[in-house]
Amino acid sequence: MRNFKFTVFALTFVFSSVFLFAQEDEDLLAFLDAQEKPVKDLTIATFKTTRVISGHSIEMNSKGVLQFLIGHRFDRVNTGALNLYGIDNATIRLGFEYGLTDNFNIGFGRSSFLKNYDGTLKWRLLRQQSGLYTVPLTVTWVSSIHVNSLPWANPDRTNFFTSRLAFHHGLLVARKFNEKLSLQVSPTIVHRNLVVLENDQNTIFAIGAGASYAITKSLRANIEYHALLPNQIESKIGGESVKNALSIGVDLETGGHVFQLHLSNSRGMTEKFLVGETSGSWSLGDIHFGFNVSRVFTLVKPKSFTL
Repeated sequence: MRNFKFTVFALTFVFSSVFLFAQEDEDLLAFLDAQEKPVKDLTIATFKTTRVISGHSIEMNSKGVLQFLIGHRFDRVNTGALNLYGIDNATIRLGFEYGLTDNFNIGFGRSSFLKNYDGTLKWRLLRQQSGLYTVPLTVTWVSSIHVNSLPWANPDRTNFFTSRLAFHHGLLVARKFNEKLSLQVSPTIVHRNLVVLENDQNTIFAIGAGASYAITKSLRANIEYHALLPNQIESKIGGESVKNALSIGVDLETGGHVFQLHLSNSRGMTEKFLVGETSGSWSLGDIHFGFNVSRVFTLVKPKSFTL
């Protein structure tokens, strides 16, 4: 009887051990399977900031983040030594942009150039990512309204507030190819309620393009171009024909700031001026030196959970 009880006990112990080890193996395999499943890997820092140079990039402010932007553009360098090569005559734009969500931003700005006010809505439709599933591009839509607050050129005639308004819409499509190179293309529409000549189109179309190349971790080289489609604007600006806007520059990141130094043939610092109101010629030295300074502030911290 003692041998029988011992045998039953031994068999029970063996089968229990086998069952427990099998259960632990299943739990371990389930854990390993979960670890091997791909996770969503979102692409970050396609560009250093929300601007390639002057035009919008696909970058967004995260939810609860306020961005303060200072844009500074000096006069043309070919104005000579008396004007200190453009330093004596500068324009400035101050702007704020806020992330209502990670994918939807609002903004407001004011430029000393033509005393222009602007408001912006920006919505990210797709975001480049890999892992769980692949999205090869980031796609962002941006719309803005502009108000010219200069005194009326002819105050004696009937003037309408709507004549002060202009609108801009752009579809920004970008890809970060690797840790160094990012490219963006941006079909753009600008509508002016009031134009100079009858043959000037109120709604004009352009194609924008931008590129950014990382030289070091904190230094990038940028180029930006806005090509206005032909036969849309007949009037001149200060006696000069409208040109395509070309800007080149560098981004320098220092702590929480991003400094953008650049050269451009456009004096304005928003798409309204880049498209349809650029009159400078690079070949004639009509080049403006400028810089942007960007600083972000977290107003609403994301919620965190602890166990």
